[in-house]
Amino acid sequence: MTTQEILHAAQGAKLPLALADADTKNAALEAMAVALIAAQDKILDANKQDVENARGRVSDVMLDRLALTPGRLTDMAKGMREVAALPDPVGAVLRKIVRPNGLLIEKTAVPMGVIAIIYESRPNVTSDAAALALKSGNVCVLRSGKEAFRSANAIVDALRSGLRSVGITENAVNLVQDTSRESAAALMTANGYIDLLIPRGGAGLINACVSTATVPCIATGTGICHVYVEKSADLNMALNIVENAKTSRPSVCNAEEVLLVDKAIAPTFLPMLYKRLVTDRERAVELRLDETAAAIIPGKKAGEKDFDTEFLDYILAVKCVEDVKEAVAHIAAHSTGHSEAIVTRSPEAERYFTANVDSAAVYVNASTRFTDGGEFGLGCEMGISTQKLHARGPMGLQELTTYKYIIHGNGHIR
Repeated sequence: MTTQEILHAAQGAKLPLALADADTKNAALEAMAVALIAAQDKILDANKQDVENARGRVSDVMLDRLALTPGRLTDMAKGMREVAALPDPVGAVLRKIVRPNGLLIEKTAVPMGVIAIIYESRPNVTSDAAALALKSGNVCVLRSGKEAFRSANAIVDALRSGLRSVGITENAVNLVQDTSRESAAALMTANGYIDLLIPRGGAGLINACVSTATVPCIATGTGICHVYVEKSADLNMALNIVENAKTSRPSVCNAEEVLLVDKAIAPTFLPMLYKRLVTDRERAVELRLDETAAAIIPGKKAGEKDFDTEFLDYILAVKCVEDVKEAVAHIAAHSTGHSEAIVTRSPEAERYFTANVDSAAVYVNASTRFTDGGEFGLGCEMGISTQKLHARGPMGLQELTTYKYIIHGNGHIR
């Protein structure tokens, strides 16, 4: 099918899916999860081709992001079942107003309609997005990057077979077959067909969507995330948090890219950091150091752009700051508004940091890696919104609905 034909099919599925009750949608999600596991061999074979085609053209951490395993497929099916277990957001009365004249006004949650998701090399996004869209009563139009297309196509084939098995139109979940820039541009400008566009990927993709789209678009994903180790911090706790935030999965948007350290503790903390992240690790982290840090530990001198780069790799920019105020000022100048953390034992520093850092998620004594729909109890997620209008932070079911006012009268006239 052409992209235009897919958009027409998605429109045809819009009303039936919006009217589906919670039991019907939950049965569909269970059938999709079963079908996903049943198609495991086919999906893994397709993924193997994607990985082999990408090998040598992308970094090892990006290959890991692309790769599927039986365990990851099991987690994807589990994520769909977790979404099924969540309350149905559609039809919820968000606010009730009774006017003096007797009019009853109910602000009621309703689906967006057709949601398009443009994403790159993460096949698990395919099932996460489909599950969240379906449970929130939305049709989804997925557009995968070419690196993950075979994997995404096999996953969508399985999900559509699950939908057919319970009598729901397979056009509730769609995958654009064209991976060229033209298909992405078609989605960005599909006025009258797409009700919401969500890009998930690197800064280039997100900026292209935000600047080009004529349909409503949510900026997601780009994460220049900071961890600030304040002078009163428990240094062993700080090491654990920094290591987790940087190395547990460096290719994702909630991974730490910049470490800020109080100058008062830098002579003690930075050698501990070097030992933990460089000498004691099989896969050492490359440290890019400002002038103060470079005088204390070995590393590469930080370049002009290193504090404004989402590395998505085993690279960490390190800067020494005077105090919490300078840390907050640095974050304000360089952050993408995703996730920032402070490690501290000072209530005053904690209050200043949390009050003044203007990001979607602000942590105290915890890793930035928790900015995730599943970790927030939202099931899986459609993406991490770094903007302020409509949705901010992990986008779960509620963020995929809008609302309308339903007004009940008894012959009222004005």
